[in-house]
Amino acid sequence: MSKIKVGVIGCGGIARRRHFPALLAQPDVEVVAACDVDENCVQSVASEFGVPRVFSDYKDMLSMDEMDAVDICTPNFVHMAPTIAALEAGKHVLVEKPIARNAAEAARMVEAARKSGTKLMVAHCFRFRSDSQALKRFVDGGAMGEIYYARVHAIRRRGIPSWGVFTDKEKQGGGPLIDIGVHILDTALWLMGYPRPVSASAMTYAKFGKRPGVIGLWGQWDYNNFTVEDFAAGFVRFENGASLTIESSFAANIEKDSMNFCILGTEGGCQFDPLKIFREEHGTLVDLTPTCLPTVDMYQAEVRAFLDSIWNDTEPAVTGEQALTVAKVLDAIYESSERGAEVGIE
Repeated sequence: MSKIKVGVIGCGGIARRRHFPALLAQPDVEVVAACDVDENCVQSVASEFGVPRVFSDYKDMLSMDEMDAVDICTPNFVHMAPTIAALEAGKHVLVEKPIARNAAEAARMVEAARKSGTKLMVAHCFRFRSDSQALKRFVDGGAMGEIYYARVHAIRRRGIPSWGVFTDKEKQGGGPLIDIGVHILDTALWLMGYPRPVSASAMTYAKFGKRPGVIGLWGQWDYNNFTVEDFAAGFVRFENGASLTIESSFAANIEKDSMNFCILGTEGGCQFDPLKIFREEHGTLVDLTPTCLPTVDMYQAEVRAFLDSIWNDTEPAVTGEQALTVAKVLDAIYESSERGAEVGIE
């Protein structure tokens, strides 16, 4: 195998703007097919990126014997079925985040990967940023000591999407928590060593999305059919005694948008934006600011990691099991809000 032959399922914005360019930037990749239920969309993408074969049904595309892997860029409610079908067809899978709408779907995907022996990687791209990678090196080097707490937020002041299915709970699984919260949540959990969550207590709110007349900086959404939260706040406990708080919003009366986290450890702490590390050294409190970090296209780095796991037959950088843990946390946050009580996580 001189090149890994890849097919792309789902040819919307994330595929067109990020995944196709990232795949085609790799010298050892050949994009051999593209699939989308919108035939005009898939034909346009194929023409733009020189893809030789197009399909409107992913099952037909998966019958291509020469295809080694698929990149799934569909909406959340169309993650599980094509992932399982691709794995059962012997194809390696890179699937967009979140892994699925809920943990039950995610568990089926993870089990399909286990049975097939093929690779399943989830596209949690924030891990591949140069600042995330720098923090990981500090953590692995012991600079944080025992990590016992993380504060995570992915918040927008007025950023309710006006396109796609982002405001449809049945198709998306949730609102900002499952859409943008997963970026920062996965990165924080990765730095914490992915401890096992045991419970969550949370509240979600829809104070803006269902109202007419709210400013929409990203266009006007359909407030009559807004079925997700526009703000979520949760507290998560872990088996090792660590804990985490998370806030995520599409709309909130705050100063500005922010994607950030703060992690506290016994030997040091850190924040994501601006990137800083806080320690006590030689009897002095010091703030460390990493500089001269390389410029990294996180989507290209993500695709590269997926390809390397295939070439080297190693565990993917973002495993299905880790993404399943994220899904379990999200499920527990939503359930806790509905029940008005802390819920356990198995």
